Amino acid sequence: MKKIPAFVFILFFIMIYFIYSNINIKDKTNNNLSILKEIEIKSYFDESRWDDFSEKLRMLSDNYKAKVGIYIKDLKTSRTWEYNADRLFRSASLIKLPIMLAVFSLVKENKLSLETEFVLTSSDRMDGSGSIKWAQEGTRFTVLELTYRMITDSDNTATKILLNNIGIDYFKSYFKQIGLSYTNITEEGMDLTSGRVSKENFTTPREMGYLLERIYKKDIVSKDMCEMMLDILKRNKSHSRIRKGTPFTWQVGHKTGLLRKSCSDVGIVFSPNGDYIICVLLDDVPSYRSGKEFIAKIAKTVSEFYRI
Repeated sequence: MKKIPAFVFILFFIMIYFIYSNINIKDKTNNNLSILKEIEIKSYFDESRWDDFSEKLRMLSDNYKAKVGIYIKDLKTSRTWEYNADRLFRSASLIKLPIMLAVFSLVKENKLSLETEFVLTSSDRMDGSGSIKWAQEGTRFTVLELTYRMITDSDNTATKILLNNIGIDYFKSYFKQIGLSYTNITEEGMDLTSGRVSKENFTTPREMGYLLERIYKKDIVSKDMCEMMLDILKRNKSHSRIRKGTPFTWQVGHKTGLLRKSCSDVGIVFSPNGDYIICVLLDDVPSYRSGKEFIAKIAKTVSEFYRI
């Protein structure tokens, strides 16, 4: 048996040394990055900065002449800022967010397909947002298109087609199933009248935030469905409220609501310094224009906090 030359042993040990050193360097680098990240988060939520930020939000909310509810949550640290977060507000078109979840849940359970087609009938037509109301009677729409338009255009007729074909009782049951204590849905509440209705649809800032967080964390319905819902929310065509108060380069996935003197917007903002939930619900606004501007001011104040 041949003897292995000494220089081979030397080379072997040199290689082992360099591999071990490299692993240690990588470990130290990763540790340093983790420490820097922790420092960054701590400075980001420095108590004095947070207090100043909270005071700005409180003053804006106190001084606005309407009923105000706000829920803001940082999705990296779970820190929240709340203002009447559990108060009931008219949900208006915010109801379409849990409706979307309910529809996708049926798809996941194979009780419905995204390609299932529903036919537009005269009883489905509704005024207000959306263009499906102008389609010819008998036009067929897939569940995916109806859901997409319900969120991106806030299409009322698309919503009515889904409710009429699936049945409002299913939605009532599903809302309770996913832990919504205050968010309700009634036939009267879906009416577009500007006057009072006998049974209104209500929700709270916290429950809207809860739904958005579950979609963001992909722990409701299914991971794939959550990704699809997030994508649909990001395609919302509204450029007012949260979208107006947030830098154009930041992605926003949101749903607006406007009806019977209520003006709202709830969404997830994807900022370079961390993602966050922002839900602003207003009732008895002086005007829809002032409500939209107030929500934009709140959204701008929050985005400025995240621009460090």
